[in-house]
Amino acid sequence: MDQDPHCTAERELLESVSRITAISTTNPPDEEQNQPTAEISHQVRKENLEKDDLQDSHASVSPNSSMTTKELQEYWRNEKRQCRQVKLLFEIPSTRIVEHHFSKYVMYKIIILQTGSFDSNKSVIERRYSDFEKLHRNLLEEFSEEMEDVTFPKKTLTGNFTEEIINERKLAFKDYLRLLYSMKYVRRSKKFIDFLTRPELQEAYGCLRGGQYTKALEILLEVIGLQERLTRGNPVSVVPTLCAIVVCHKDLEDPASAFEYGEKALSCLRVHTSHRYYMPLLETMITLAYELGKDFLSLQEKLEEWKAKKDPIRVFTLKELAVREYVQ
Repeated sequence: MDQDPHCTAERELLESVSRITAISTTNPPDEEQNQPTAEISHQVRKENLEKDDLQDSHASVSPNSSMTTKELQEYWRNEKRQCRQVKLLFEIPSTRIVEHHFSKYVMYKIIILQTGSFDSNKSVIERRYSDFEKLHRNLLEEFSEEMEDVTFPKKTLTGNFTEEIINERKLAFKDYLRLLYSMKYVRRSKKFIDFLTRPELQEAYGCLRGGQYTKALEILLEVIGLQERLTRGNPVSVVPTLCAIVVCHKDLEDPASAFEYGEKALSCLRVHTSHRYYMPLLETMITLAYELGKDFLSLQEKLEEWKAKKDPIRVFTLKELAVREYVQ
C-alpha cells in the first residue's frame, strides 16, 4: 500500500519539533531561540498549502502562531492519528420509483458503512441516475487518466423502470462507488465528497435560513459523521458544518451542546487562525462559556490577541456566516 504523503509530512514535522525541543533545553541566546519558532511556522504553512483541493480556500495557517512546542507536538500527534485512512463500504439495498409532475425516475438508497463499526456509524442517502451521471462527467474532467478504465452504466431507451434493469444498476452503482473510493485522489476530491454530502447540506442550510432549526440540526448531525470520515486528515473542511450545528443548538436554547460542538470546531482551527470562521466562533464561544459558567477569560485572551494582529475589518457573526453557506 502506498504511504499517505500527509502522514509522511506530519511524521517529519514531529521529528523536527523533537529536535527543536532538544535544542531549546540548552537555553541559547534570544536571537537563536526565535529561529526554531519561525521554522515551525514555515513548515506548518507549507504542509497546509500542499493539501489537496478539499482545503477550504479561505483557510490558512497563522504565520504568527503562538502555540508552544508542547502544543505543536500534541497537535501533530492528533493529526497523525486522524490521517489513518477510514475504510468505507457502500451498499445499495433498495430503490424507489418517484413520479413528480411530468417526470419519473428511480432513487437509489445508498448506505455508507465504516468497516468494523455497528449501525450507529452508518450514513443513508438517496441519489438518482442523473446524480451518478453528473459525478462521472465531473470526475472524467478532473481525473481523466484514473477514470480511463472505469465503466459507467449506460442509459437505455426503454425498460429503465423494469425490475431487471433496476437490479442491474443497483449492483453496477455499488461497484462503481467502491471503485471510486479505492482511488486515493478521487475519494479525496471535492467532487466525490460533494456527491455524497452536498444535497443534504443544501437542504439543511435552507432549513437554517428559514428558521427551521430542529430540522436543520437533524440533517446536519447526520451529515457531519460522514463528512468527518470522508475528510479525515483535513479537519478544517468540516468547520462550517460544525459551526452551523453550534448556531442551531444555540437558537434552540441548548448552550451546553452548542459549546460542545464549538470546542470541536475550535480544535480544528488551532493552527488556522486566519480562517473566516475563527473570530466569529471565538465570540460565540465566549458568550456560551459565560452563560454556562465556564472559563471564558482564556477565550477572551485569544480573541484580543487575534484582534491585535489584524486590521479592524467588518466581521460577520457566526450565524451570518452560516446562513450564507450553500446559497446557490
